This record gives sequence, C-alpha cells and structure tokens, in this order.
Amino acid sequence: MNAPTTLEAEPGLEAIPAVYAGAPSSVEFNKLRKRLMRHTRQAIVDFAMARAGERWLVALSGGKDSYGLLALLLDLQWRGLLPVELLACNLDQGQPNFPKNVLPDYLDSIGVKHRIEYRDTYSIVTEKIGEGRTYCSLCSRLRRGHLYRIAREEGCAALVLGHHREDILETFFMNLFHGGRLAAMPPKLINDEGDVVVLRPLSYCAEADLAKFAGAMRFPIIPCDLCGSQDGLQRNAMKAMLDDIERRMPGRKDTMIRALTNVRPSHLMDRKLFDFVGLVTGASEAADVGPERQ
Repeated sequence: MNAPTTLEAEPGLEAIPAVYAGAPSSVEFNKLRKRLMRHTRQAIVDFAMARAGERWLVALSGGKDSYGLLALLLDLQWRGLLPVELLACNLDQGQPNFPKNVLPDYLDSIGVKHRIEYRDTYSIVTEKIGEGRTYCSLCSRLRRGHLYRIAREEGCAALVLGHHREDILETFFMNLFHGGRLAAMPPKLINDEGDVVVLRPLSYCAEADLAKFAGAMRFPIIPCDLCGSQDGLQRNAMKAMLDDIERRMPGRKDTMIRALTNVRPSHLMDRKLFDFVGLVTGASEAADVGPERQ
C-alpha cells in the first residue's frame, strides 16, 4: 500500500453521520474506525474507484462486512472524501426465516436511501443443488446477476461489495491449489456486459478489524446460514491455513496482500505475460527483474 491518505474532516461539517450516533467514544474504537477508513480510502485511491457525481449501489447482506462497508463509505462521504451518491440494496432471496424488517428498519433509522428487492433464488438453488452440497456458489451467481440488473435500473455506475483482505487471500489460494491459476478477487473489475463496475473498497481491511467494528457498532447482524448451507470446505480450509500462518508469523497476511500488488511476470511461467521466446543473451530485461536473478 502507498502512504495513507489523510482523513481530516472539512471545517463546518455536521456533528457525525447518523450511522455513528450510538458508536463508542473510546480511544480504542476511534483508532479502529480511523484505521478502517484509512485502508478503505487508500483502496479507493489506489484503484481509481470513485468519479465525482456517480451513483453507487452498495450491496447489503446483513453481515458484518457489508454493514461495515456502508458505515465506512458514509463516513468518507461525510468528510468530503467520497463525492458519490450511495444507494444501499438488499436482495431478499427467499431464504427460510429471513427477517424481512431488520434491514429496512435499520436503514430508515440512519437515513440511508435503499432498495429492498425480493427474488426467490433459494427455490432455484435447492432444486438444482443436490442434498449435502453447498449452495453458496450458485446462490452468489444468481444474486450477482440481480444486483447488476438493479444497478442498471437505478442508474448506478458501480456495484460495491464488502469483500475484505481475507476474502481476497482465500480466493487466491483456492485458485492456486484447486484452479491451477494465479488469480484472486480484484478490487475493481467490469462485468461481462461492460456496463457496471464492481468495486471492493475493503480490499486492504482485515476481517478481524471489521468484526471488532461490527461488534462495537452493534449492527443488527443477520446470520448467513439461514438456508442451512455453509461455505465450501475448500474456502474453510484456506481460512484455517491463513489463520495458522498468521499466528505463527504475525503480519504475513499484509505481506501477502502486498505481494499481489507487486507481480514480476519474468519470474513466473506465463508465456502470455512475458516474452520468454524473445529473451536472448544481450537483451535487456532490467525492467522486470529484481535484485535476484533466479
């Protein structure tokens, strides 16, 4: 990551955003809030996410990460550091016992514009996925398609998701171990149709920080397992592996995220990214070679 961007509020601002009305006033919480804002702001700057006057559709699932995403974006907006319009959106997918009033009541209480959409994708998923298998992959694809549609209908240039540092690292290792490719979740991408940008402003934020933030803010969390399904065993294994590495060698997750921003194609094996055929004695490869030539 580059040097953190300043987060000083502009003079003359109203007291606080409504979302922070009941937040703790402790030094510890203020440090956590500023750290998360700094990381969020840095990702927005590093990957050129924001263009003044745009409208963003912020996907809100009811989990700790999406609540944190919305609160941090509102904070940056209030400070004059995010010149976009925010529209929160929840897609009610027909999961059993989903508490339909929690999100609209919460969003009304903090004065956030929102759209609640009902689409029974749960029935489709349970029909197509056999008993004992996880629903998450198909459920996610169906949800994303509806969110793209809603973004178009609402005139939103971007769909904003709450994926954090650990989500990106887990995806990277799943692709490495099971997919045979070097790929993760990009902080910014364009959908296949080319009309909606997908943004992940929490790309630098640690999941543990977001969990502490959600607890301190007392967000009305909705469980993610109402359907009776859980994330696949592969992702759970990656999470456990990364947590074990971090316990043994603190700071490794930050190092891994930095590694994803510092790729050297000449030191990998992808012939589409580097001209190994044209690499001959006397040719200059200085632009892509680090201090070690191994």
